[in-house]
Amino acid sequence: MAPFTPGFLGRDRSADTTLPPGQYLTHDFPVLSAGPTPRIPLDRWEFTVMTEAGVVRRWSWAELLALPSETPTVDLHCVTKWSKLSTDWEGVSLDTLLGDVDTAADYALVRSYGGYTTNLPLEDLLDGKAWIAYRYDGEELPSEHGGPARLLIPHLYLWKSAKWVRGIELLIEDEPGFWESLGYHNYGDPWREQRYQGD
Repeated sequence: MAPFTPGFLGRDRSADTTLPPGQYLTHDFPVLSAGPTPRIPLDRWEFTVMTEAGVVRRWSWAELLALPSETPTVDLHCVTKWSKLSTDWEGVSLDTLLGDVDTAADYALVRSYGGYTTNLPLEDLLDGKAWIAYRYDGEELPSEHGGPARLLIPHLYLWKSAKWVRGIELLIEDEPGFWESLGYHNYGDPWREQRYQGD
């Protein structure tokens, strides 16, 4: 066995801890959408939460902005394998929006203007894990990135962070969303590379 070269410490793996397997870093913010970009006038925008019993809570744009906001800095991971680290957002925590909602649901179906849907366990919206985000990098959220408001769930692949969000339906049984019905993984954990069904 040949001796190691003096000073050789092996490959630096410290940078690897910030990226899930199979991902690469980008400094851009790629725009990927399942359809055309909806344009929602703020005076007609609303966000709703509907329980499994059919009880509906509504917030207008002004009412959403009046709620306490948070400014999370989070990493984003897209199923197409790019990751963008330390992104700055502002929005309302789902803990705030769901705080006094009476539900026995275990699942949520997120609905967007334009018809897009995605599903996830309700617990992934709680405990500081998700926001309705309306500002990015100190500016109003651009429509191509989901403005005026999008769901932000950074611990899952970005398709779960529905753009142009308009509401959440709470469900007793899981119901697949748009990409999940087309073969994408039902959960989408980037650290487990859950891109497609069977992963």
